[in-house]
Amino acid sequence: MNLVYASPMDTRTDIDIPTLKADLKRERATLLHDAELTAGERATVKLDQTTVGRLTRMDALQNQAMQLETERRREVALARIEAALVRIAQDEYGYCVSCGEEIAAKRLSMDPATPLCIECAAHAVHDTGTPPS
Repeated sequence: MNLVYASPMDTRTDIDIPTLKADLKRERATLLHDAELTAGERATVKLDQTTVGRLTRMDALQNQAMQLETERRREVALARIEAALVRIAQDEYGYCVSCGEEIAAKRLSMDPATPLCIECAAHAVHDTGTPPS
């Protein structure tokens, strides 16, 4: 498959890259802050039956599992943000990483980290049954 990407000379003028870049950095800072706040909730649960009851341990294990999943999703979001910031630095931002076509400005304003145009995102969902990350 030959992918055609826009060259840096084709810089988009229909999107406000500085604002979108600031949005990405702000979201990254929020995610990193949230990760710090919840670090203790992801820690290993002590299973000492002499200090806590069975239901309390079960609640703690369930809470830990939910926090670990939240952290996994946070890491995926951070990876998407970092990839978008790299595309900005390389003057490739705003173009689909799959087909090279422009990503609609409205789509970028809704999700500045999106790497795919709407058509490629729809194909990814159709092909795999799950939305791309």
